[in-house]
Amino acid sequence: MFKVVYCFCLISMWLNVLAQSTVSKVWVADNGDGTYKNPIINADYSDPDAIRVADDFYMISSSFEDMPGLPILHSKDLVNWEIIGHALQKQSPYDHFNKPQHGNGVWAPAIRYHNNEFYIYYPDPDFGIYLVKAKSITGPWTAPILVYAGKGIIDPCPLWDADGNVYLVHAFAGSRAGIKSVIAMNRMNSDGTKVIDDGVIVYDGHEQDPTIEGPKIYKRNNYYYIFAPAGGVPTGWQLVLRSKNIYGPYERKVVMDQGNSIVNGPHQGAWVTTQKGEDWFIHFQDKDVYGRVVYLQPMIWKNDWPIIGVDKDGDGKGEPVLNYKKPDVGKTFSIQTPAENDEFNSNTLGLQWQWMANPQPFYSFMNTANGSLRLYAYYIDSTKNLWQKPNVLLQKLPAEECVFTTKLSFKPNIKNAEETTGLVMMGMSYAGIVLQSQHDSVFIKRIVCNGAEDGNAETVITIDKAKQYDIYFRIEMKKGGKCSFRYSYDGNNFIIAGDDFQAVQGKWIGAKVGLFATGSQKSNDCGYADFDWFRVEALME
Repeated sequence: MFKVVYCFCLISMWLNVLAQSTVSKVWVADNGDGTYKNPIINADYSDPDAIRVADDFYMISSSFEDMPGLPILHSKDLVNWEIIGHALQKQSPYDHFNKPQHGNGVWAPAIRYHNNEFYIYYPDPDFGIYLVKAKSITGPWTAPILVYAGKGIIDPCPLWDADGNVYLVHAFAGSRAGIKSVIAMNRMNSDGTKVIDDGVIVYDGHEQDPTIEGPKIYKRNNYYYIFAPAGGVPTGWQLVLRSKNIYGPYERKVVMDQGNSIVNGPHQGAWVTTQKGEDWFIHFQDKDVYGRVVYLQPMIWKNDWPIIGVDKDGDGKGEPVLNYKKPDVGKTFSIQTPAENDEFNSNTLGLQWQWMANPQPFYSFMNTANGSLRLYAYYIDSTKNLWQKPNVLLQKLPAEECVFTTKLSFKPNIKNAEETTGLVMMGMSYAGIVLQSQHDSVFIKRIVCNGAEDGNAETVITIDKAKQYDIYFRIEMKKGGKCSFRYSYDGNNFIIAGDDFQAVQGKWIGAKVGLFATGSQKSNDCGYADFDWFRVEALME
């Protein structure tokens, strides 16, 4: 019996690894000929920061209200990336983040490797700067340590200086702090766990660099460098400040802007150096409904100033590239992309999934006996629509065009008035295709909620009475986020369900796609839906 169970566990683990290693069918950055195309990740990993440790590159990003948070990605060549974990399983204060807090939570973080430990500093604009640490990149990570309490203190980055001093550079969110467009510097204790002074403003960008934010601090050739975007997310430029005194005064230079490229407002990111000494810059571009996608730019130094991208006119300012030779890391590695599909054969969810708030153990069950994800139609009190419910399971959009399909089996509790499950395209307005029970009958319905963030109620349209409770749901998404909803009883013949829906971004994030089950009343037991799999495929015309 032990051998049988052991073998089953090994098979389950292998299947999960296989599912997570599958190369995307909708976006691959590696051209397979020694070059790559941008974006290197065509998904919403906003505010990226990255480091190299030995032969490995690690990247993190903002996660806002979604949990688990602080996603960690790994690469061997800066082009091929995979999700390997999260540094934050639940967000504190826990009672606060047990409910959706759209646009709040984890803003732009920074990752550093110091004294054989990984440090991640992340800001919560309503509570302050937190730190989580780990000996291994895959954890376990410490509980969040509040390094600097206060409202509107955002975008932190640490520097351990050669003289033993430890600094924290950061920006301010005007919505909370009442001031923005400035960069400040604080001292920290030797452990980097506490700010020990009031800090000083080291750069004011009001005249030349409004909305300067997202600072990352480095030291090179006795210069302190602060890399920071300015001018706003969709319209700005990459600025670099330098000084031989950490408190300034700082010289300024624009080192990259859109130029003649199609990459609007190339925004904040990270400088990394390969084992061969090449310099590269990772940053994001805001693509509205698709979120903030990740780009890789070549970088060189000239007269102790960096130039990011390609400098076509020789003025010391670059513009983004769309295709370029891959970084030289000494070897060639296989193509990898962040996980999208999930066969739900493991005892854990794929790492691409996130809940809209801190998850509770009774939201879901990995039903390994039949290889499915069970979502319980759990009732959430005092909510007007799905935007306000924490038990919605979502993932990022991986390309401008793709098809999302899931197979599910619905088992409602007929004693309850109404239970609903299905596939949703979530944003500040959302739409979905669902099965909805009404006592002993189940109907296929379309739900649409315009202005969900304002607390508006859903519009529910009945499509048909369900002929069976095992069903396939599909969303076909075209460029611009135009979505068509469909259903099928056999997985081959799909029927259009209602009008097209224009996907809408979330709060500081792109739209997301995912699964849910929910009830409409309190009950001593709720029904559930078993999702057999979720797959992302190319859109066929």
